[in-house]
Amino acid sequence: MMFNGLKARSSLGLKSNFNPSYSLIIYKIIFKKKFHSTIPKNLNSNFDTQHFVEELEQNGFTSKQSQTAVKIFTDSINDSFKIFGSNLITKEKLSKLSYQQKVDFAKLKSELQTTDRSEFNKIKNEYEYLKDDLEKVRIKLKEEINRSLSSVRLDLNLEKGRIREESSIHDLKIKETDTRIDQEISNIKMQIDSVKTQVMQWLIGVCTGTFALVLAYVRLMT
Repeated sequence: MMFNGLKARSSLGLKSNFNPSYSLIIYKIIFKKKFHSTIPKNLNSNFDTQHFVEELEQNGFTSKQSQTAVKIFTDSINDSFKIFGSNLITKEKLSKLSYQQKVDFAKLKSELQTTDRSEFNKIKNEYEYLKDDLEKVRIKLKEEINRSLSSVRLDLNLEKGRIREESSIHDLKIKETDTRIDQEISNIKMQIDSVKTQVMQWLIGVCTGTFALVLAYVRLMT
């Protein structure tokens, strides 16, 4: 951009027979110089214009051409520095911006810490609330279990008593049945003995009658 500006401005102050190769000579002379890495406010503080004029004259320029070229070059560079510098932030603005960023960061950090602390307290309160609820549920569940166990124990005791009572009744009925069976057996035995006596009496009578008939028959035959 500066080189194009240099060629444009050269047509204003140099002769019409200005050789284009002069622009290349000027370019080489300019860029073989060592410039500082920092940007100066203007070119004159870091650029030896007299030495530059002398080098141009040594390369075939007239004194007027050399001075005009140096003026065009310095004006172009200074304009470029002004344009470039206007786009740069000053140290004071940079410090203010840095300070503002630090303030914003501190504010953001404080807000985040406050938010984190608030969220932590909220979570802690919810945890304590849930803990209390769980403790209440645990106590209630324990009471329900104890109540259920007591009811089950009572039912078991009642069932055991009922079973014992029924067992006693069954035992009594069994004893009564055994006694009745024994009585029936005794009665049957007595009946059998009576029948035996009657049968024996009947047999004795039959035998006696038979023996009498035999004796009578024998007597008749004799």
